[in-house]
Amino acid sequence: MLWIVLALLLFIIQIGFVIIFEYQRPNKAVVWLIVLFIFPVIGFVLYLFVAKEYLCPPALSRTDNGHWDRLKDELIERCKQRVQKDLHGKTLVQDDNLHALLKKIPVAPIAACNETAVFVEGKKAFEAMMDAIAASEHHIHVEFYIIRDDRLGIRFEQLLIRKAQEGVKVRLIYDGIGSRRLGKAYLERLRNAGVETGCFFPLLTSFFNKRLNYRNHRKIVVVDGKTGFFGGLNIGDEYLGEGPKFGYWRDTHFSIKGDAVLWVQYTFLTDWHLVTGQIITDPVYYPIQESRGNELVQIVKSGPDETILELIFSLIVSAKRRIFIETPYFIPDPGILLALKTAISRGVDVRIIIPAVPDKNLVYCATLSYVQELLQAGGRFYGYQKGFIHAKLIISDDLALSGSANMDIRSFCNQFEINAVFFDGKVVDRLVQDFYRDLGVSEEILQSNFEKRSTLQKMQIIFARLLSPLF
Repeated sequence: MLWIVLALLLFIIQIGFVIIFEYQRPNKAVVWLIVLFIFPVIGFVLYLFVAKEYLCPPALSRTDNGHWDRLKDELIERCKQRVQKDLHGKTLVQDDNLHALLKKIPVAPIAACNETAVFVEGKKAFEAMMDAIAASEHHIHVEFYIIRDDRLGIRFEQLLIRKAQEGVKVRLIYDGIGSRRLGKAYLERLRNAGVETGCFFPLLTSFFNKRLNYRNHRKIVVVDGKTGFFGGLNIGDEYLGEGPKFGYWRDTHFSIKGDAVLWVQYTFLTDWHLVTGQIITDPVYYPIQESRGNELVQIVKSGPDETILELIFSLIVSAKRRIFIETPYFIPDPGILLALKTAISRGVDVRIIIPAVPDKNLVYCATLSYVQELLQAGGRFYGYQKGFIHAKLIISDDLALSGSANMDIRSFCNQFEINAVFFDGKVVDRLVQDFYRDLGVSEEILQSNFEKRSTLQKMQIIFARLLSPLF
């Protein structure tokens, strides 16, 4: 009898612990309470190691931050001098509140004189990256969530080794979980050739430091501080469309030249500081940009300590004509969901493209629950049929936001991401054209489709929805 009382007391303590620490996030609290009821002890252990709020590591809370603050101020001043000419007489956004928010984003300001190229699949994007790397003269910075030791990964490895042997400074960041299958031999070959490598929150270290849930999802290449790449592609054969499950892989990736590259570089080097403790603020890494483009671009660096939620919410609520979204995972938080419903009720054309065939079944089931809810509100969803759609895109009237962030809770709050707001009509028009092209190879999801689902499928969707705040 005593052991029953003790077990019950322990269970009550666990529940109280979750309630006390999650009272400001009731959706998440409810999910963890469900997990505790199903797995009383294991669930609590998982909570302790996975659900802890992100705290800035000592490497970023020291006085070293002063170096980054001074550098940021210098870069902002440089960008202001050039952007004021391009901003004269222009209306950038459809809503004054959105404009005010964009101006207050800590990093970075709107940058001028940019030239952007858009890639919709891996082959051309990777060739452009490797051509830029091959032509490098001073430094190469590479950061990816996933790096695989396959044919594409080996091509990158060999190119980086060659450039390092030529005397170019090469730095590589990979994520401790996303690249957990990357073998030691691969990294040793790079290091032996002179490539500096850093692992973002290694698996075991992040588990015991309770940062397992916070991953670096950025995909960055910077060459000589003058050419930058970012978007949705990781390094692996499947991103070339050579994976056995999906075949064709549809993504959105960018190359950029101009002042915006300074902020892609800033993002990489602050990550490098976090990973290695090294502070690199030498002006040679932030050269005067030679681009003569006329595009305005704002790089948006986000993470658990600087969320992208407010920006996405503002893009949705400010839209007057259209909201087009492409995402492999659609798990909106309550605010984003309400904003989309409100936009639909105002007559905004809301269309969302998701994969027809999922890569993660549980997440897809949760996605379908939100699809059904928005269909009832009048939104339109489409399942991409050609292969797998991994593009991350939001078009709000004449603005576009794209980069590495998915439309899910993890990208909103838990992962380190890099995106860009595009103001230029040519770039936005190109992204709109790509969206309509994807619509042409997608099948509209109708409300009647949900009525045909079996009872088991409906139960899976309900269960996945309950757990969705953890995705």
